[in-house]
Amino acid sequence: MTKQKDTTANPAMAATEPMMEWWQKQLTQGIRPMTRMQLAWMHSMAETMQFEAQFLQAIAESGQKIAQSFEGDTPQTPAEMQERYQQLISDITEAQMERMKRATEISHDFRRCVWEEI
Repeated sequence: MTKQKDTTANPAMAATEPMMEWWQKQLTQGIRPMTRMQLAWMHSMAETMQFEAQFLQAIAESGQKIAQSFEGDTPQTPAEMQERYQQLISDITEAQMERMKRATEISHDFRRCVWEEI
């Protein structure tokens, strides 16, 4: 059995009831876009952290390769060392460029998501 509101005792309540229902509907719908914007922000932050972790992994791998080149039993010529360093610098530069490209893409994706919510 549903309970109906008794608005007959107060005519002012009967007159304002549609307005109150409209405001309640607007209030609940106003929260959803903010929640979706926050979700989009959290998603872009998670992607950014993943890309940063990949960049840090590339740096760690380069450091490991440098350490391995010093651990070898056979001495390396300066030309071999230079070639190895150039390759490692190239790898880190490539990782940095990929990092910056992804950061730019995330920024554009986040802006697109925010505009969709607005």
